[in-house]
Amino acid sequence: MDVTKLVLNSFKYPFRNIKKLPIICILFILICIVPFGMLFDNRYVVIIGVIAFFAFILIVPGYLLSIVKIGSIGSSAMPSLSLVNNIYDSIKVLFLRFVYMIVPVGVFFISLTMVGPASINLLFDLKILEFLAATGLMFIVVLVTFIVFEFLLFFAKARMAYFNSLSEALKINKVIGDIRFIGLFTIIKWIIIMAILINVISFVTSFVMSIPYVGFLIYGCIVIPIIESISNYSLGLLYSNIAKNNADYTYRRISGLN
Repeated sequence: MDVTKLVLNSFKYPFRNIKKLPIICILFILICIVPFGMLFDNRYVVIIGVIAFFAFILIVPGYLLSIVKIGSIGSSAMPSLSLVNNIYDSIKVLFLRFVYMIVPVGVFFISLTMVGPASINLLFDLKILEFLAATGLMFIVVLVTFIVFEFLLFFAKARMAYFNSLSEALKINKVIGDIRFIGLFTIIKWIIIMAILINVISFVTSFVMSIPYVGFLIYGCIVIPIIESISNYSLGLLYSNIAKNNADYTYRRISGLN
């Protein structure tokens, strides 16, 4: 599918499922309870909000993963809420993020251990340029490592959604193979178009925040869920080329053509 068409289909997705859209909006209400409790200085609402926040963490990542799955198989339906499956998938998503962040966090602490003491000495010796160079280099190394693994995590999530398998998502060589199959140019083009359109939507709709009290609720429970459904479905559609390739390969094996 052409990237431009893919993105346009993604932006149509939430509005094709307008009847089910309230499901994801209601889920995002959970995360808005704490700020309201703090705003009105009500500890009972804050306590309820904290519980709701943990419920959000346990349900929403898994639900968004199911949207990626829907996109990867080329469907345009919005998934139904299934607490057991969503919680199970959320745990898998959180574990996947933990595993993929081990290297960036490790690089950060190693860099801090190696460069930190030396840079502090440079600062005490008033060697400002050397201090800035050392800390700048450390920052660049950590940032690049984080971006690379965040990028891999993005497609590992799509692979996990399609295969419904955490072990498949942990195969970094397979994830890299998926990225190569899609093509870096296609991915970069997709990221740029999606980023521009989502930022435009965010900017235009941010004006609702100026509405006293309810503005925050509207933005947090309607605008953000719509953006999240668009981006996750778009990731699934992008991965659908991989899914089609896997389906063709399976068909060829069953048919004895390969």
